Amino acid sequence: MPILVTGATGTVGSSLVRQLVAAGHEVRAVTRDPGSRAAAALPARAEVVAGDFGRPETLVPALRGIDRMHLVAIGESLTTGRRILDLAEEAGVRRVVHLGHNDPGRDDDDPIESDHRALHKAIENSGLEWTHIFPGEFMANTREWVASIRTESVVRAPFGDWTSAMVHEADIAAVAMAALLDEGHAGKTYVPTGPEPVRRRDAVRMIGDAIGREVRFIELTPEEAREHWKDRYPEQVIEWFLEMGRYLDGNAWVSPTVEEVTGRPGRTFAQWATDHATDFR
Repeated sequence: MPILVTGATGTVGSSLVRQLVAAGHEVRAVTRDPGSRAAAALPARAEVVAGDFGRPETLVPALRGIDRMHLVAIGESLTTGRRILDLAEEAGVRRVVHLGHNDPGRDDDDPIESDHRALHKAIENSGLEWTHIFPGEFMANTREWVASIRTESVVRAPFGDWTSAMVHEADIAAVAMAALLDEGHAGKTYVPTGPEPVRRRDAVRMIGDAIGREVRFIELTPEEAREHWKDRYPEQVIEWFLEMGRYLDGNAWVSPTVEEVTGRPGRTFAQWATDHATDFR
């Protein structure tokens, strides 16, 4: 039976599709727009089909003949997830691997956090074998620096000593693949991180090493950061970023998940920078 991957053109979803196909598995990749450039970049051997989380009934054809599925918690799936799970059970799906997040430090009254918790419960109360995957910060988040590195060889950000055990999207996908394919993962919650804490200014230096030229880090004050981000993020998100940044080792915890689940150490940020060097050149 094919394995269904939702969010197939996303950062983790596309990596998961590639890894499953490379391992010889049939994959049905769901995306809102199968004709998009991102969908075209998926492996030719993957079956790319249309589906819209906002209209769960559009997923019915994609669910036919599926035994295992990867469900990404993003956008409309946070509110339509219960219906998607019902449709999956009706179609005969047996196992679901849920990529979401669990951040108990966030505001309990935040409606998005409330939606995440409701989806967690719906998954756990379904009749499916389930596995939660709640990754740490993505290494891919540093792609927000692409424009300034390409044009100026500069990154402007606050808190240069802020530290995070960022995780490579390929390692998140590898954990998801193990949970989809192997036994022993049902009912478990995994929190994959990278293998080492990385300071923000060191991440900038490693990108420079990967692209073969110096990239300068210019540290912004909180006031300068608010101005720098004002057209990019909502005010509430900016304030949350700045609050997090005051705890310089707040994301430094290293989880053993990647090595325990996949049998090999997680990829370093230096490796991620090399893998994505062309993005920054």
